Amino acid sequence: MGRKWNNIKEKKAAKDKNTSRIYAKFGRELYVAAKQGEPDPELNVALKVVVERAKTYNVPRHIIDRAIEKAKGGAEENYDELRYEGFGPNGSMLIVDTLTNNVNRTAAEVRSAFKKNGGNMGVNGSVDYMFDATAVIGVEGKSEEEVLEILLEADVDARDIVQEDDAVIVYAEPDQFHEVQQAFRNAGISEFSVAELTMLAQNDITLTEDAQEQFEKLVDALEDLEDVQQVYHNVDFGD
Repeated sequence: MGRKWNNIKEKKAAKDKNTSRIYAKFGRELYVAAKQGEPDPELNVALKVVVERAKTYNVPRHIIDRAIEKAKGGAEENYDELRYEGFGPNGSMLIVDTLTNNVNRTAAEVRSAFKKNGGNMGVNGSVDYMFDATAVIGVEGKSEEEVLEILLEADVDARDIVQEDDAVIVYAEPDQFHEVQQAFRNAGISEFSVAELTMLAQNDITLTEDAQEQFEKLVDALEDLEDVQQVYHNVDFGD
């Protein structure tokens, strides 16, 4: 698979010099997850996943707690979870997940971002069948063999285990997200370099330099939108 998860995250962090944008996106996602179930990560699986993701992006604890407390306080902000699909240059494909309190605004902004950056929107189902929902958990300080042994002892299956730079990345079924983490915790590992529920392309593509530059502008434009939470794609940016 080799998606270079740590490098991807570092590039995002470098681009997002204004970390308030990252915090705002996580704050919204945490609030929605807490409102849809118990406002307690130990009782709400969806919320726990977001909390774990937020930690890997170094979101401060007070930001996490504030969003959860807001949900506990009975705030009535309503958000719709919407997914858009589309195409970029040279066979590139994108999935755009959003949380919005104004569906018409979000649809117009996403469509405009595609149009202005060499892409075009697709209909529902035009892209996501080429992606697989996947749990991705990364740890440092262990070898692939050691990670495999930890998972075997916990009787947890994984799709793949890959050394990527300084981390070992475990790819598993989405419903095994917490099982994989718990296996690591039982082995004394509590810090994760990656903890994501994501959409992985079944096949990555490599673009020419010009096409990749255009594609990166498209991804940046989408990620800059306030309502966009995640952008998944099938392009291998390399190292």
